Amino acid sequence: MMKKKNIYTVFNLFLLIHLIVWTLVPFISNKNLPLDVIEALAWGSNLDWGFEKHPPLSAFFPEVFYQIFGSQDWAYYLLSQLFIVFSFVVIFKLAKEFLKNEVNALLSVFLLEGIYFYNFTTPEFNVNVCQIPFWTLTIYYFWQCFKDNKIQNWILLGLFAALGVLSKYLFIYLLIGMAAFLIFKLKNNKKFNYNYLIPIPVFLLVLMPHFMWLVDNDFKTIAYGFKRTSSIEGNFLNHLLHPLKFTFKQIIILIPFFALLSLIISKFKFKFNFRDEKLIYLISITIVPILLMLLTSLIFGARIRTMWMTPFYLFFGLLFVYIFESKINLNNLKKFMIMFLFISILSPAAYLYVSLSKDNKKTDFPGKEIARLVQARWNKNFTNKISIVVGDEWLGGNLSYHLQSRPRWFNDLSPELNKLTLDGGIIYTGNASVLKLICPGVFGKIQLQGICMIGVR
Repeated sequence: MMKKKNIYTVFNLFLLIHLIVWTLVPFISNKNLPLDVIEALAWGSNLDWGFEKHPPLSAFFPEVFYQIFGSQDWAYYLLSQLFIVFSFVVIFKLAKEFLKNEVNALLSVFLLEGIYFYNFTTPEFNVNVCQIPFWTLTIYYFWQCFKDNKIQNWILLGLFAALGVLSKYLFIYLLIGMAAFLIFKLKNNKKFNYNYLIPIPVFLLVLMPHFMWLVDNDFKTIAYGFKRTSSIEGNFLNHLLHPLKFTFKQIIILIPFFALLSLIISKFKFKFNFRDEKLIYLISITIVPILLMLLTSLIFGARIRTMWMTPFYLFFGLLFVYIFESKINLNNLKKFMIMFLFISILSPAAYLYVSLSKDNKKTDFPGKEIARLVQARWNKNFTNKISIVVGDEWLGGNLSYHLQSRPRWFNDLSPELNKLTLDGGIIYTGNASVLKLICPGVFGKIQLQGICMIGVR
C-alpha cells in the first residue's frame, strides 16, 4: 500500500506535469490561438454582462489574463490548464471524504485521463472549460452544506452556482440534478431546514446584472442556444436520430475510461442501496444531468453537441470507484498505471501530430503577421492610435488581440455610433470586395481579408 505522503507527492506531480505539458504542447505547435479563445478575447476587449452567444464569464477570465500577460499565447493555454488542475484538486478533496482511503481517491482522479474532455480538448479555453471549476465547487459545497450545515457553505453554494450559470446556461442541468437530491433528502428526513433557502438570494443577486442585460438585449443569448441545438426545425426524425447519435458518442467517449477502470476492478457487480446517501448524491450530480440532456434531445429533437458534455463527467471516476470500491484490486495497480501513462503520453502526442501535420486549421491562421502588416500600414497613414476594430469575432478578434493598442472589438458599430469620439481610429475588416466599394478611408487587402482604415492624418 502506498504511504499517505507518497500519495500526495504523486498527485501533486501529476497536476504539475499535466499543467506543464498541456500548456507547452499547444503553445509549441499552434501558430495562432484557437477560435473560441480569440472569440473570448474579442468579447473581453469590450466587456459586458453578456454577449450574443454566451454569458460573460468565459470572456472575463481571458481579459484578466490579457491585462496581466498581454498577447502572449501561452498565457491562455495556461489559463485553461489552471481551471483543469484546480478542478482535479476539488474532486480529489471530495473523493477523500467519500472513499475509504487516499489511494482510491487518487484513482478516481486518474481515471479522468481516460476522458478526452480533460486532456485533448483542454487547450481551447471556452465556455465548456470555464464551467469546470464552478461545476466541481458547486458539487463540493453542496455536499459540505448537508454535512456541516454551515451558513458560509450555503452562501458559497449560491455564489458558485451563479458563477456556473454565468459561464454557460447548461449549468442548469447540474442544478436540476442537485434539486433531485434535495427532494430525496426532504423525503427521507421529513424535516425542512431553512438554511436551504440561503443560496437562493445569493444566486439571484449575482445573476441580476445578467438578467437585466438579457432583458435589454431581447434574450439573444438564449435565442442563440436554441438555434445551436436545431430544436426549432420541427423535424420528427430529429427526436429519434439526435438522441441515438448523442448516446453513441457518449459510449465512444467513455471507452478509454472503462478500459482503465476494468484494470483495477476484479468484478463488475454491486448492489444498489437506496439508503446510501453518498451513492444517491453521486448519481444525482452525474447520471441525472446526463439523462436530462438525453431527455432534452428526445423531447425537443435537439442536437446535443459533443463538447457541451465537457463538465458532465467530472465526477465519473469518483462515482464508479465508490460503487466498486470493495471490488478494487490494487494488485493490478501496476497495469493501471502503465495504461494511465500510455494515455497521458498518447493524448498530447496526438494533439501535437494533428497540430503539426495539418495546415488548414484556425490555429494556423497568420493572425500576428496580419496585425503587423496592418499596424505598419496604419503608422504610414495616420497619427492617432487604433481604438476600435469592427468585424466578426475571428477576423476582428484577431486584430483586436494582436494589434499594439489592443482596440475594442465590435461586431457592428451601429448601436455605438452616438457614443464614439473622433479621437480614436477605426478599422473595419471582412469581405474585401464589399469593403473596397464602401470604405471612406484607406483600403487594403491581406490574403482574402479586406481592411478599411479610418483615422486622423
